[in-house]
Amino acid sequence: MSIFPIHTVESAPEAARPILEGVQQKFGFVPNLMGAFAEAPATLEAYLTLSEQFDKSSLTATERQAVILAASVENECHYCVAAHTVVASMQQVPNDVVAALREGHAIPDARLEALRQFTVTLVENRGWATEEKIQAFLAAGFNRSQVLEVVLGVTFKTLSNYTNHLVDTPVDTAFAPHAWQSAKAS
Repeated sequence: MSIFPIHTVESAPEAARPILEGVQQKFGFVPNLMGAFAEAPATLEAYLTLSEQFDKSSLTATERQAVILAASVENECHYCVAAHTVVASMQQVPNDVVAALREGHAIPDARLEALRQFTVTLVENRGWATEEKIQAFLAAGFNRSQVLEVVLGVTFKTLSNYTNHLVDTPVDTAFAPHAWQSAKAS
């Protein structure tokens, strides 16, 4: 049992209330992760800002979801894998790509697989990547700017993955059909 509440708009600290109201307007509900973040309004705002900035990157929607899901699987985040499975579906990421990402398996598309492998390398090695790993990523058709955009995506997901670990955030009903558990935890 977590010592952290999942806030509603009404129970949130005053500084978080207008942010949660905006989230509720955008999504039609306040996802439990946002309710957890509301305990620290600056963290809630940082997460939403990182999300907006990552969406502005040169990576496609499919590539962004590949980074998000690969990082979340590597960090064993049950909440983010379920939530981003739904988001990936909404963004029309192919089902076979989502399934491979959720299972931590190779993606048939070579470019996306290079992205998955590079993301996993960054998460596993806390940001360290050999010149060989960077060159393999670049050889798959990515550029130097995108190396740093992957770092942005990993940073964005690390914030939510670690928060979910600490809070033990319950998966929302909207994401429950895509519940996920790490094979490592099984």
